[in-house]
Amino acid sequence: MTTSTHTQGAAPTHRLYVVTNSGASSSWREIGAAWPNKDGLGFSITCAAIPLAGRIVMRAITDKSASAGGQQ
Repeated sequence: MTTSTHTQGAAPTHRLYVVTNSGASSSWREIGAAWPNKDGLGFSITCAAIPLAGRIVMRAITDKSASAGGQQ
């Protein structure tokens, strides 16, 4: 998923996913990205979609999470 560039131009540090079901039948779909605020007390978030069902999970971006679609 492509997200819009953050105003500071930095790459996002976290991805947002909507997760439906649980366990082996869970489905993860990327819906956005997050960047830490300069003061370190929160995040700026960009969403391409807001889910009506499921839960939103924010995960740090790692090589493993990128290749597994957020699932760990």
